[in-house]
Amino acid sequence: MEPRISFVTLGVADVGKSRKFYEAVGFRASAASKAEVAFFDLGGIVLSLFGREDLANDAGVSASKPGFSGVSLAHNVNSEAEVDLVLKEAVSAGAKLLKPGQKVFWGGYSGYFADPDGHLWEVAYNPFMSLDAEGRVSIPAPA
Repeated sequence: MEPRISFVTLGVADVGKSRKFYEAVGFRASAASKAEVAFFDLGGIVLSLFGREDLANDAGVSASKPGFSGVSLAHNVNSEAEVDLVLKEAVSAGAKLLKPGQKVFWGGYSGYFADPDGHLWEVAYNPFMSLDAEGRVSIPAPA
């Protein structure tokens, strides 16, 4: 298998409500979006929103209660001030602030919010990894 992620799909309670939240924080839904699914182009990866029950049924698993799933999504930015700004924008759009921006143990600055369905998003400034012109993280090559 090639090391690649094509889609990140979030199971949500209400696709329309979640779509409005993501649009409010700056994501633009694809014309391929429908009432039951929304797609957002993230520059090589697609974020999709799909009904939580339907997603569980599709995977053949039970739709367990929302909570910490051991997964977070991350949005990296170019400065500590930008972390605080993005967190503020997310909260204004309906997110719940979980951890305000602060210096962190690994030497950067980050904070967390939860989207309306409880999916965790870290907003981070990492002084050890730069962002290219399209906002993609550049990491060191394999050793």
